[in-house]
Amino acid sequence: MPNLISVADPDDPRLAAFHSVRERDLVGREGRFIAEGEVVLRVLITRARHTAEAVLLAEKRVEGLADLLAQLDEDTPVYVAPQAVMDAIAGFHIHRGILAVGRRAPETSAADLLAALPQRALILLLFGIANHDNVGGLFRNAAAFGADAVILDAASCDPLYRKAIRVSVGAALVTPFARLAPGEDPIALLGRFGFEALALSPAGATPLGQLARAPRAALLLGTEGPGLPQSLIARAKAVAIPMAPGLDSLNVATAAAVALHHLAFVAQ
Repeated sequence: MPNLISVADPDDPRLAAFHSVRERDLVGREGRFIAEGEVVLRVLITRARHTAEAVLLAEKRVEGLADLLAQLDEDTPVYVAPQAVMDAIAGFHIHRGILAVGRRAPETSAADLLAALPQRALILLLFGIANHDNVGGLFRNAAAFGADAVILDAASCDPLYRKAIRVSVGAALVTPFARLAPGEDPIALLGRFGFEALALSPAGATPLGQLARAPRAALLLGTEGPGLPQSLIARAKAVAIPMAPGLDSLNVATAAAVALHHLAFVAQ
């Protein structure tokens, strides 16, 4: 178990990575990210593709996390501070009393990620999903329904943003993901690796309940409002979730959950 390091000065240079959490979330952390809360910390330490570099705890949380801290490498620093000091470091009240700095796993290309997946695979492709709550919800749903990976376009936000990780209950730390390269054709990429492209759209010609799944399936999701670009829908199989009259759309994470459940457990 790592040694616990008591800190009392918010300006202690050893805590630099934890300073001004919200502001630094917006500008990036050079290959690192912030994990918040017990559930996320447990995922980071026990199951994540990424590694924990340092942990900062409020004094009241240490005893209850002894089993988890014992699984850290001995050289991983675990800083312990009074709640007021921790709040001063982060720049706001950390009521959960748990923060960690993680280092991202090496990035991979979308092509390399697809090539490594099994012959029967289910993935998400996200286009223009700029809301961190939605990205977190999408990763949570991907994990819940056994999706093998997530691919994002350049306009979609970072799955390892602190809030996205928290909303995903740590799933963003576990589910493999990659970004499309600038100018990369997603439909051609999917075809190259034998994936059927399924574009979820209120105007889809195929009702979800009638959809039979190919062994390799990719569910394409666009931002709320505009949805997927018509240029993508036209080159994919367009699928719709039937709804009651007067409403034709769902929150993107909710729509993904409905479609993923069908693809994972119904459309065999």
